[in-house]
Amino acid sequence: MLYGELRIGEHGPVPPQKLVVPRLERFLASDRGFAKARRSVRAGHRAGASPRLP
Repeated sequence: MLYGELRIGEHGPVPPQKLVVPRLERFLASDRGFAKARRSVRAGHRAGASPRLP
């Protein structure tokens, strides 16, 4: 994977499987729709309502 080769660390290229989780976490943190749905679900849990995603 070119991205992994470009992200060379001290021990050579980074394997793709080690890149997936950090990239996904970064994407989800920047996804406004996901953040809004997560807040909605968390608010529902606090209020005792069943969670519903839009």
